[in-house]
Amino acid sequence: MQVWNWQGFFDYLLNPFLLHGAITTLWLTVVSLSAGLVLGTGLALMRLSGNRTLSGMAAFYCWVFRGTPLLVQLLIIYTGLPLFGPRLSVVEAALLGLSLNEAAYLSEIVRAGIGAVPRGQREAALALGLRRSAAFRLVTWPQALRIIIPPLGNSVNGLLKTTSVCSVISMEELLRRTQILIQERFLVLELFTVAAIYYLAMTTAWDLVQRRLEARYGRGDAREALADRR
Repeated sequence: MQVWNWQGFFDYLLNPFLLHGAITTLWLTVVSLSAGLVLGTGLALMRLSGNRTLSGMAAFYCWVFRGTPLLVQLLIIYTGLPLFGPRLSVVEAALLGLSLNEAAYLSEIVRAGIGAVPRGQREAALALGLRRSAAFRLVTWPQALRIIIPPLGNSVNGLLKTTSVCSVISMEELLRRTQILIQERFLVLELFTVAAIYYLAMTTAWDLVQRRLEARYGRGDAREALADRR
């Protein structure tokens, strides 16, 4: 009995059908991350505001989306929303589910980054005559960004793999296309190994990008440490 089919493995290693699935995984990640970061930043600012209503709403949102599985959220969005009127396509449901879920986690990252900036920095900016919005944009946010980037990079890495959950609603990303080929060719181990290699390639490429980003935005910290030594 043949356990491993080398010919089948190499035939699908650069298969256009799987490559298209990998590209779908990439743009799902980029779009969901972008939407999640915008919404997550808004949620973080709501949590940090002095308004109890806004803060409570943001906290409730994070509690719901962080406390329930993404799989359940996707199924509710794709199969539950049509009962109340809006009928979303597979792509729309996948993007909405990933974005809403990611926003809950990114909001905590952004909130922690903003909260880590010394309060005196903002007060000094206000004392110099800057408006609150300008003080946040020019003083608080650049410093918070240095703290946010490392955990944000880890979120991107996780989101790349989390997109595979969308296969349950028939979104043809990498995992779903792998399953389709398995049903046709019955090369279970070989095709799942090819999919694993694709995911490893994508996460490794992002790891290199993340290191460059951390090195770039960490220059200020390095200069401050060098100044302290002198």
